[in-house]
Amino acid sequence: MTTATATTGGLAWLREGARVLTLRAPRWQGLEARPLTLAVLAAALLLSAVAVQRMVTEGSPTLLWRSFLHGWTDFALMAWLCWIVARSARTTEPPAPTAATLLALAWSAGLLLAWVDGAAVLALSAALGPVDAWPESVYWASWLLSIAWLGFAQIALLWRFAAGGLARVAVLLVMPLALAISSWLAPTTFWWSEPAPDPDAWAGLPLTDEVVDAQPQLLARALAGLQPPAPGRVNVYALTYAPYASEDVFMRESAVVAKTMRERFGADGRLVELVVNPATVTTLPWATPLHLRKAIAHIATVMDRERDVLFLHLTSHGGADGKLAADTSPMQTGPMTPELLKRWLDEAGVRWRVVSVSACYSGSWIPPLADDGTLVMTAADADHTSYGCGKLSELTFFGRAMYEEELRKTWSFAEAHAAARKVIAVREQEAGKSDGYSNPQISEGAGVRRVLDRLEAELGKR
Repeated sequence: MTTATATTGGLAWLREGARVLTLRAPRWQGLEARPLTLAVLAAALLLSAVAVQRMVTEGSPTLLWRSFLHGWTDFALMAWLCWIVARSARTTEPPAPTAATLLALAWSAGLLLAWVDGAAVLALSAALGPVDAWPESVYWASWLLSIAWLGFAQIALLWRFAAGGLARVAVLLVMPLALAISSWLAPTTFWWSEPAPDPDAWAGLPLTDEVVDAQPQLLARALAGLQPPAPGRVNVYALTYAPYASEDVFMRESAVVAKTMRERFGADGRLVELVVNPATVTTLPWATPLHLRKAIAHIATVMDRERDVLFLHLTSHGGADGKLAADTSPMQTGPMTPELLKRWLDEAGVRWRVVSVSACYSGSWIPPLADDGTLVMTAADADHTSYGCGKLSELTFFGRAMYEEELRKTWSFAEAHAAARKVIAVREQEAGKSDGYSNPQISEGAGVRRVLDRLEAELGKR
């Protein structure tokens, strides 16, 4: 290569790269791809990628310097593919370009397309605003068009010089792989922006002095206000437990269950709601394991343990390990388990129990709790999720069907649960639940059944 050629070599590579990009045969004779040529082209490609990514990154992002150490797989695959093509054509007439020349031509085309991409981003941003505001169809169309254009141009370049079936198969297989790695499987990210704060994100409970001071008083007042049992009949004492503060659906479900217990089962004055939610920090005692244990122990001292029934409704997210999730941030509160609940009920001497668990996988609560004096009903079996416990839900499917609908028609928990199962099955299918029917479960001991039969008969006469 002469001194004059070396001086104009950069422009020559770009000119021939433009021919590659427009699917024309490159005029490579006279061009020599030296190590410095490849180094300059590789650096230019990297810097162009950095510049284009900066254009589409909002705010004041940080440059991730370590990213320059990543993303070389597609470069290596491209170099290997150029070597295969050049080797396949080394005996042809006229002689084919060297592997280094082919690589320089391919990279020159990629560099020009990167500049076109940058210009397109600037134009679209001027017309449509920041990239985040572009219609999704425009964003994906521009991205896919650039990848497809470069891939087709580089395949056409190597196809011209591949002098054998194996070389052409390699071009068709390896080139898309290199593009997929760089653009989809392992794209290199050069810029990182701190995500904008989400105004709707869960910020935790407001633990102000007033809140912290109020909580012991709220629990003490709720327990002190419990009325003694009315003599000569089965009284229902009720306790709700909603320990997941960042989703209002559990607070609403607690309120619905409490209303049903008051209006249908005469629990007004014999009910305690334990709820963790920012909206109730100064009106209701928190749903924490300690408060639940204290409430159970105190209710047991007020009720007639030989005659009366303690109803407990627990609502939260549930895990396949049987634990009922708690979200009380910034407080640290452990999850509830059926084993803990049974121990506290046994310690308090509560004989007749109705336990309702509205959570995913809640069927796992039945074996530890089931006995002669207990009715346990759940929103799901041990292998399936329940439904309707997301941020956008008004009530869970189980809570709505059981407490807002079916227990308004009967005083029998078993009958209401059987009817709710059918309603839930239909609604889950209509909602497109994809992991199978939640399959709510129930277990009723013979002893508690006789007590609940008496309760149903007494309520029917009032």
